[in-house]
Amino acid sequence: MIIIANVLVALVALIHAYILVLEMFLWTSARGRAAFGLTAEFAEQTKVLAANQGLYNGFLAAGLIWGLVADDQAAKIFFLVCVAVAGAYGAATASRRILFVQTVPAVLALGAVLLAG
Repeated sequence: MIIIANVLVALVALIHAYILVLEMFLWTSARGRAAFGLTAEFAEQTKVLAANQGLYNGFLAAGLIWGLVADDQAAKIFFLVCVAVAGAYGAATASRRILFVQTVPAVLALGAVLLAG
């Protein structure tokens, strides 16, 4: 069960590393705008804010990777809860899609980590 839990934690970390790339480096590109449903004008106006969001997503990914490398259950649990809360807030305030991209994977990984004990 620990292998499944770690695979799910790694998947959540990869999702957040990808979000970092989208928000910090691809925000104004066609791919970044399509991912977030943005116009070119809005993306240009908000690119600094998006880069800041991307940095935070990078910290979440780094914390999850730290938990995996150090085999630190408390770190995995803490950062998965952070991801789930951030996803729930984002789903409530920005886009319901965030619930499925961010919160659901985090909750599934959290459940697996807790079951693996």
